[in-house]
Amino acid sequence: MGANSWYEWLFRGLRLFGGIYVGLLLVLLFGQTRLMYFPSRQIINTPKDTGLDYEDLRLMTSDGVTIAAWWIPGEDPHAPVILFAHGNGGNISYRLPYIRIFQQMGLASLFFDYRGYGESEGEPSEQGTYLDGEASWQYLTQTRGIAPQQIIIYGESLGGGIATYLAAKYQPAGLILGSTFTSVPDRAKELFPFMPVDLLAQFQYNNLERLGQIHVPVLIIHSPQDEIIPLHHGRRLYEAANEPKFFLEIQGSHNEGFLDSLPIYQAGIEQFVRGIMQK
Repeated sequence: MGANSWYEWLFRGLRLFGGIYVGLLLVLLFGQTRLMYFPSRQIINTPKDTGLDYEDLRLMTSDGVTIAAWWIPGEDPHAPVILFAHGNGGNISYRLPYIRIFQQMGLASLFFDYRGYGESEGEPSEQGTYLDGEASWQYLTQTRGIAPQQIIIYGESLGGGIATYLAAKYQPAGLILGSTFTSVPDRAKELFPFMPVDLLAQFQYNNLERLGQIHVPVLIIHSPQDEIIPLHHGRRLYEAANEPKFFLEIQGSHNEGFLDSLPIYQAGIEQFVRGIMQK
């Protein structure tokens, strides 16, 4: 093969690589919402299907969007209440295992769907999810009259971004972060190391930065086998959190680890809740 042929193949290869790179840039630039949120409109089950009493709610956000939520009462009206912000996939009906676990602990809980998820109106966005979380907080504190010092905010994966936002703005009893990232750009840089992520990122959910502003007990839950959010994200969040703080290492995948490690998981949360109740 002559020199001209090598140059021709090299040129074709570079052109192909350049086309792929530009295509990926365009996907990252214009398709971030689709990469960030994976909502489902279908409600697959309700707490009633597992024998639990609940209230099917509609909450109004400050920008006029109606979101769906479930209130599941607990045995002890004075026990902490879990305000649960779920991950980026499905909807609240996919979180029934969490609801059953909290119910077994005697804890009341409020699960809400972000706009665009389940039976909530609208389309998801970072600012929108914050407003959805605030509407849920206002429901607990104003409509139900629950003291902030009785509410534990729990963020699962992406929900950690909403949980840290609420915990930094308000003063809950405690904060739990399960399988959560430090920030969206941090994780994106790991997934796309050759992309100018800092310039392209339209989402932040900067949990690492907000933890320094939070002065309530914090529990970080993470698994070394988490295939979506690596363990070092949880470790960095723990390092950034103010005291009192606790780290609970579980085993298993991103979505199933809490079930695979159920005895350890449940005992860890119960210990965290007891510590808050004894304050």
